[in-house]
Amino acid sequence: MDNDVRFLRETFKLAKKGLSWTNPNPLVGAVIVKEGRIIGKGFHRKVGSVHGEIEALRNCKEDPSGATLYVNLEPCSCFGRTSPCVNTIIQSGIKKIVCSTLDPNQKVNGKGKKLLEKAGIQIVVGTLKKEARLLNEAFFTFHEKGRPFVAIKFAASLDGKMATATGDSKWITNEKARIYGRNLRANYQAILVGINTVLADNPNLGIRTKNKKDPVRIILGSKRHILKNFQVLRDQNVLIINPKNIHDLLAILREKNIISVLVEGGGETLGSFVDSKIIDKVYAFHAPLIIGGKKAITIGGDGIHIIQKALRLKNISHKKFGDNLLTIGYPLGIV
Repeated sequence: MDNDVRFLRETFKLAKKGLSWTNPNPLVGAVIVKEGRIIGKGFHRKVGSVHGEIEALRNCKEDPSGATLYVNLEPCSCFGRTSPCVNTIIQSGIKKIVCSTLDPNQKVNGKGKKLLEKAGIQIVVGTLKKEARLLNEAFFTFHEKGRPFVAIKFAASLDGKMATATGDSKWITNEKARIYGRNLRANYQAILVGINTVLADNPNLGIRTKNKKDPVRIILGSKRHILKNFQVLRDQNVLIINPKNIHDLLAILREKNIISVLVEGGGETLGSFVDSKIIDKVYAFHAPLIIGGKKAITIGGDGIHIIQKALRLKNISHKKFGDNLLTIGYPLGIV
């Protein structure tokens, strides 16, 4: 394996340690290499903390002068919650930087690269670019499309039913699939359900995983339907929004700097996103059950009238949990 690829893959592994904590910032890992040896590692731990490059420099076992910095994203060049990384990198004596991709944020995009080159630092961009974009797919979508990255998740029987006609859905999928589905919440800054799901199921909507941060809980509907004893109101990390449509909702979330949202239900809420065709990723769990019934709950909305216009998944992958199957795909293609 090429050394650049090997060291960049290490930055990806480090970056993932910040999962659920860095939003709305990207996941960033950094490795400093001197004479073929890793002398420093770091990652962006949480929003407001130092970036991965700075932590790697602070963790160096020896003088980084003349070393190469590997990082999955272009070093920042603007003031935010922390000072620009490029200034510290230039002062450190680093002579070369290998990064996978430029930062899509227009405040940074290409500017960090230019400042580093102006200081005499060689910078190579593009190795493992596709993988780097996937690692921060929400961050790229937010800054390139001007809206949050939207993923939907649902569990259904083989005939597409998410609950019986009486609303019973416990449990369509097995325990392993449910645990995996709950852990997916760590990948997103916010989780969204409709008011009817809250009223019917009183869900927790948390991760309940050690060292992971609960996402913002978003409820679509009117505040007058929400009672104080519902689990989603256990703290202030909740938004109750009653938008006119999906575009209105995403504009509100954009203003609140929410870069990603996982839509979990119910059927009509999922259907409204399908109708809008603003879905970036799908997690579809299926169990070997047949429920039947015209009044059983499925994905709602208006639906499509011609099969050729249906949302078709691309770049598909699968995971198995015993006899349950998870299909993951991108209706709009890979970011």
